[in-house]
Amino acid sequence: MKTILLLLFFSLPVFSQSADDELINPKELIPDLVVDLRYTANDHYFLNLPNGDVKLPKFYTNNETLVILRAAKMLKTAQDSLRNIKSFNGNSYPEGIGLKIWDGYRPRSVQYLLFEIFPNPVYVADPNSGSMHNRGGAIDLTLIDLSTGEELEMPTEFDDFSDAAGLGYNDLPQNVINNREMLKSVMQYAGFLTYSAEWWHYNVPGANTYPLRDYQLK
Repeated sequence: MKTILLLLFFSLPVFSQSADDELINPKELIPDLVVDLRYTANDHYFLNLPNGDVKLPKFYTNNETLVILRAAKMLKTAQDSLRNIKSFNGNSYPEGIGLKIWDGYRPRSVQYLLFEIFPNPVYVADPNSGSMHNRGGAIDLTLIDLSTGEELEMPTEFDDFSDAAGLGYNDLPQNVINNREMLKSVMQYAGFLTYSAEWWHYNVPGANTYPLRDYQLK
């Protein structure tokens, strides 16, 4: 892990003043950020549920995500750091490593629908109290090779609700553990907090104090 931390170089960006809880498109700050919103898909599933996998309806109509400005600034720090990593885990990354977002801000109405499908607050926050996603302060994401767009291998698919999705699960190939730990290291370096049950989930500190929103994505 010392090697990973030594590779996380970045320069401090300069931003115009604005409210940290303002919802923005993070690609405004990070043009090479990849967005692949899974809830726009017609074939996305909740995996490994007690009664089997469940296919989800299409919740969003386009592939544009939002996060609060504070989260976007932190994502920029993470992406700037990853872009400098040209070799990792025995692989070469000519253009560096990058981030791919699967979900960011999530309307509260969508949270109600997700909780109706799987009412387990370990994996789907109770919409009555609201998710950090409903506040724009949480992001679900993974790592990619910036030169090819291919995802680095991780322990599970997104929205896999099994023990293998947990940050402490280590019955995995070492290269997969290293990829997961790389993501964790760079996101923590940027100031994000982890969630132990989901390797893909990160949130800004105090995200549950930001306003709940039900702004509908276009």
